Amino acid sequence: MKLVKLIANLGYGSRKQVTQMFREGRITDDAGEVLYADDAVAHARVRLDGEPLDPPQGLLLMLHKPTGYTCSTKDPGRVVYDLLPPRYRLRDPLVSTVGRLDRDTSGLLLMTDDGALLHRITSPKAQLPKVYEAVLGSDLRGDEAEVFGSGTLMLESEKTPLAPAVIEPLGPRRARITLVEGRYHQIRRMFAAVGNHVESLHRHTLGGLGLDRLPAGEWRMLDEADRARVFGGGGS
Repeated sequence: MKLVKLIANLGYGSRKQVTQMFREGRITDDAGEVLYADDAVAHARVRLDGEPLDPPQGLLLMLHKPTGYTCSTKDPGRVVYDLLPPRYRLRDPLVSTVGRLDRDTSGLLLMTDDGALLHRITSPKAQLPKVYEAVLGSDLRGDEAEVFGSGTLMLESEKTPLAPAVIEPLGPRRARITLVEGRYHQIRRMFAAVGNHVESLHRHTLGGLGLDRLPAGEWRMLDEADRARVFGGGGS
């Protein structure tokens, strides 16, 4: 792939803008030598204003999503892309959220431009556990573990029962819930089905990957070891 197209696809600018960067001498190799648009140089060696380029297609990042942000590119309010460098919204292929956390849910959110990886993580066949902590509006009544773990709970407007879920009470109005599904507003609807409502919801882990003290609103790129943790290769 030509350097102009490569850099434009990474979201640094249009092809016209990237061409101008070459003319201005802003694009060099790792030794500081000015590059030209038709040079053949490995991705890892290219520098823009002295900084390495973002990873090529196939990136996976983790964001600690705060409440108040939506997993969308077009919402008129705050979106998760506002928490990333602006160029990440412009990459081609698009960096997409791996599943969604609604506006009022915080916690671990993965994002990738790898469609195959996204499908692998979100596929029902993956059975990746997702652990949430919920603060409830009313006291737990005591039978939630039986109801949620039965494999027979039907949500309103759904045609198939939920897979068994595990609930661990953490207090009268606080609980940890582990799911292997990701239906629309699932935990909120589960508690509504037993006469309760969720006041706040936070996702701690996905597969074997946890936030690892990543502050709210911050993100980090994931490496191969992290990817292994998603699919159960250790983690917190």
